[in-house]
Amino acid sequence: MRRSDFHYDLPPELIAQRPPAERAGARLLTLEGAPMLPCDRLFRDLPQLLRPNDLLVFNNTRVMRARLFGHKESGGRVEVLIERLIAPDEALAHVRASKSPREGSRIRLAEGACLQVLGREGALFRLRACDLGYAELMDAYGHLPLPPYIQRPDDTTDDARYQTLFARHEGAVAAPTAGLHFDEAMLARLADMGIERAEVTLHVGAGTFQPVRTDDLDQHQMHAEWLEVSEAVCAQVERTRSRGGRVIAVGTTCVRSLETAAAGGSLVPFRGESRLFIRPGYRFRVVDAMVTNFHLPESTLLMLVAAFSGYASIMNAYRHAIAEGYRFFSYGDAMFLTRAEVEGDLSG
Repeated sequence: MRRSDFHYDLPPELIAQRPPAERAGARLLTLEGAPMLPCDRLFRDLPQLLRPNDLLVFNNTRVMRARLFGHKESGGRVEVLIERLIAPDEALAHVRASKSPREGSRIRLAEGACLQVLGREGALFRLRACDLGYAELMDAYGHLPLPPYIQRPDDTTDDARYQTLFARHEGAVAAPTAGLHFDEAMLARLADMGIERAEVTLHVGAGTFQPVRTDDLDQHQMHAEWLEVSEAVCAQVERTRSRGGRVIAVGTTCVRSLETAAAGGSLVPFRGESRLFIRPGYRFRVVDAMVTNFHLPESTLLMLVAAFSGYASIMNAYRHAIAEGYRFFSYGDAMFLTRAEVEGDLSG
């Protein structure tokens, strides 16, 4: 398949610019029956789709206040987006300026704080915090890095709503958005049903928003993201299998985490970077169902869900969602997907 196979036209007004009034207040599109056809529900209906022996897997990454604004010593304005912390005072970052800063130069932030440019590593700049460490810098001056399709500055609402309730390990520059729909009442209701929870960590990078630049998918270089799947999670998955339950990933980040850890054929603990590119034809080893938001046209995440539930079924579901006015992307509505019987099916 080619990148152009995953194109769809989205009216701009369907891109959600703010979260719903309540976390669990979104709509939920499911694929049901054989062939799988779209069915309109509410996210509050999710417990009706789950079974007592199921295991829900969440991503517990926390979004950093990774966007910093400053200026070069020459006076030019600079926007810094931290991609990854590599030491308390060093980071790899995207730098947006009229002209790229030179090695050895400094980026001045508010009140005298600054970053020194140590060099480049590919598209990223290696930056050292001159005085304060990055934790202090981000706490004092940082902004939540809302996705590029949200056309407004971050505000106090985002401080809470662009983090999941289970966000613990700071390191992401984008939220695992499927998890944003879960509130305390929903989590308590699922626990009362006997549905277990597990947590993995995948620090979502800015590469998640980067377009696929080649129509030939074999030529696409997948961005790297750091993740951890613990021994305890592997044991939970094994217990779930033994009692006939399903492994349900909350978000594509959890799918990538679990499938990366099972790349050798069976699920084992994993800690490190993943460049796993899941597209139609991929054979899933761990995940049986997933909760996910809607994804950008021609994106690797749209390719992932097409691999999971069948290309034709997913593209038909997206056409339905557009016709029915669903809200798209990070603050938008959700889908509940089950794995297609024929994995990698291109006909749906």
